[in-house]
Amino acid sequence: MSDVPPDDPFAGVPFLAELSKAMSARGPVQWDVARQVALVSVGAAQGEDNVDPLARAAIESLAPVADMHVRDAVVPLTGAYAAPRVEVVNRSGWVHHTLEAYRGTLTEFARALRTDEPAGDAAAALGRMLAPMMLGMSIGTMVGGLAVRAFGQYDLPVPRDPADLLVLCARNVDAFAAEWSIPADEMRMWVLVDELARHAILGSPHVRAELRAAITAHAAGFRPDPTALAERLGGLAGEGGDPAAMMQRLLGDPTMLLGATRTAEQERLAPRLEAMVAALAGCADLVVDGVAARLLGGAGRVAEAVRRRRIEASSGDRFVEQLLGVGLDEARLARGAAWARGVVERAGTEGLARMFAAPGRMPTPAELDAPGLWLERIALAP
Repeated sequence: MSDVPPDDPFAGVPFLAELSKAMSARGPVQWDVARQVALVSVGAAQGEDNVDPLARAAIESLAPVADMHVRDAVVPLTGAYAAPRVEVVNRSGWVHHTLEAYRGTLTEFARALRTDEPAGDAAAALGRMLAPMMLGMSIGTMVGGLAVRAFGQYDLPVPRDPADLLVLCARNVDAFAAEWSIPADEMRMWVLVDELARHAILGSPHVRAELRAAITAHAAGFRPDPTALAERLGGLAGEGGDPAAMMQRLLGDPTMLLGATRTAEQERLAPRLEAMVAALAGCADLVVDGVAARLLGGAGRVAEAVRRRRIEASSGDRFVEQLLGVGLDEARLARGAAWARGVVERAGTEGLARMFAAPGRMPTPAELDAPGLWLERIALAP
């Protein structure tokens, strides 16, 4: 039996029927649309090959070694370490996990753009009806773009659920190794160390709670601007160029698509969130460099290649970073690294560990540039 209502006027027109179904579905985001668009973006709409069994076996055999060394480096910092389950996936699997992980935060973003004000005209009413589907398309485009290059789940420094799972995309790891002429197992080990270190640091309970709250507050801080979309569309049209590329750019940035504008509250919160993210990245890089020196003879070439890739992120990456407030450009990475080194030089690993001992101990923007000031404040903390 068909699930299309008998009085649906679009029932005989497949495209319009699907459009009607999407428009009538509930919720601020059409997650089915997001999933379908993301799978199309990674070329997996009709399915995808399973992970290469040899690559899976290699990663699974290296994981316990990486885990042991990361544990030794992280416990003095965070005071605890719980080994996650490592799941090796293809790109479509990465899409599935990522959409689920970001669902809560992106739903808050969508809710922030809803308005109870009456629509001014038929076009505005139609736009409101289409918003959940269009946002689903935009999210799918962004996540699909991330899926073709992400090694694991911490290319963006965002804590994920479930907290005991670590997802790695073997295809992307091996493709990067081949592109840079890096031995596959060396690259796999480096990625395991990097992802496990970030999972442990971002998973520290106080850090996880504070960072997630700040990210959610940033995403929920956008507000709708009825005139913004028209202005941005006019700007795109004025630039000329390929209409398909213009549409891709529009779908890749939900703030443009839905006329979302940053608020004064976001501008106030942004420096604090940026300082938190930079400091945590600096801690993670410190751990990764130390472990890599023991396991891989430093692996400086791998680290340099990966960090250059991080800085030279795609436009899709940048849109997600802007949406969540977790951008890590070269300057912020350098500030975070300098802060972590500065703390260790002054107070050793024990000094850096105090950030993980209690809530409210991540550096402020001013303290990020002055490790000594942060140590003075923490020394006075109860």
